[in-house]
Amino acid sequence: LTGKLKYGSLQPDAVLYAFMEKALEVNKNLNCSTEILMESVAQLKDINTQKKGLLYGVPISIKDNVAYEGRDTSCGVVSKLDEPALVDSVVVKVLKKQGAIPFIKTNIPQGLLNYDCSNPIYGQTLNPCNLQKTSGGSSGGEGALIGGGGSILGLGTDIGGSIRIPASFCGICGFKPTTMRLSVQGISSCVKGQKSVLSSLGPLGRDVESLALCMRALLCQDMFSLDPTVPPIPFNQEVYESSEPLRIGYYENDGYLQPSPSMARAFRETKDLLERAGHTLVPFQPLRLYHALHELTMRGILGDGGRTLFSHLQAGPIDPCLRDQTNILSIPGFIKKLISIVLKPFVSASHLSCKVYKYTEVFLFSYLQEYIQEVIAEWRRLNVDVLLCPMLGPAYNFLNFLRSEGALSYTILYNLLNFPAGAVTVSTVTEEDEAQLRHYRGVHGDMWDRLFVKAVKGGVGLPVAVQCVSLPWQDEMCLRFMREVEQLTAKSKLTRKH
Repeated sequence: LTGKLKYGSLQPDAVLYAFMEKALEVNKNLNCSTEILMESVAQLKDINTQKKGLLYGVPISIKDNVAYEGRDTSCGVVSKLDEPALVDSVVVKVLKKQGAIPFIKTNIPQGLLNYDCSNPIYGQTLNPCNLQKTSGGSSGGEGALIGGGGSILGLGTDIGGSIRIPASFCGICGFKPTTMRLSVQGISSCVKGQKSVLSSLGPLGRDVESLALCMRALLCQDMFSLDPTVPPIPFNQEVYESSEPLRIGYYENDGYLQPSPSMARAFRETKDLLERAGHTLVPFQPLRLYHALHELTMRGILGDGGRTLFSHLQAGPIDPCLRDQTNILSIPGFIKKLISIVLKPFVSASHLSCKVYKYTEVFLFSYLQEYIQEVIAEWRRLNVDVLLCPMLGPAYNFLNFLRSEGALSYTILYNLLNFPAGAVTVSTVTEEDEAQLRHYRGVHGDMWDRLFVKAVKGGVGLPVAVQCVSLPWQDEMCLRFMREVEQLTAKSKLTRKH
């Protein structure tokens, strides 16, 4: 598309109108958009002045919480309605300078901290691969719109898997960069202030090259000037295009959530392809995962006991997918502690989420830095370049989200560590995968593991992804690894056809 626009065989106005028409058609079926940005039509008047831009004439979708002048960043909560952004976010400004045309905003779950995609304002977004399934969240509108063909490139945010999960559920690619590799000025949230588990802004697209192009376009002098807090590190094309063999760490089961049969099979097939291509695969296991998820992640995100999030939610009607969460958040602290004690014999302690965290209880940031260094030291000891692991999937049935919150272990760990991570679709659920669900027992064998099975049932034909990870600030290495996985998968499918 960029080539045809650059050399004139396609005109920006024709492309924009085509994508607008397609996006409206997709939205009728999936309810993935919050509003069309009609300002995009006015942008066409001056578009020729950006002909040298890397994204000249390319229509781009943006998540609801990405500020666009004159439009709400609602985060799906009533308390943030009728507060239009005074200026564009930095990333929107940079996209426009690179010739891109933001033309539509996309749906999110209420409050963003959820991997369904429903809220009382805009309703439920559906999965483009199966209307009985969710698109994932919190960038679920992006996943659905791109997966459904209504956008070719979009921007989302990720604090626990919110780019990677919709990419996995909707059969596309998604990339969570190192936090602050891209500017987050003008990105709205319902839990601003905590510094432990940080949100990243990143691209979603139909292939890895689209993600890399978006990163190349954004990592320019305009971004570094508009937001001096972003390190001025341009995109390293040499690393991205490298074909040197990699040392790849891997794990099939993180010891917290047993992967679904399709997750595990897709992972094993990808691992085999990488080995046959000449890469070295090294066993790796996440360190002290229970400590990382409960003592560091939950304390970070809900350091105030969830009061900030709850204050936004209680200002209006509560979406059904958040009812359980808000019921827990509304319980007084001392009662939460009693519930934890009572439930402990019946429910795996790993899934109890009633605990109240006090910010002064520990020097959380110090403990987090120690943990990050511990994980990096393990990477160094094993001398691995990147990491391959399962990616949550297939897409969930509706209203099965908070009830299977432990499933975030595969994604949220890399928000805590601030490691770049991306999802690449590699397979689809088979009849055999579905049949094997009958024998799924899980790591803990508790009600949460049984609810996970209930959530992913009926997934035959749905996409399945794997996750690629690299060390902080090595975003290009992560994208290079994602591209390798994508190319080997495509080659394998072609070989099987013949």
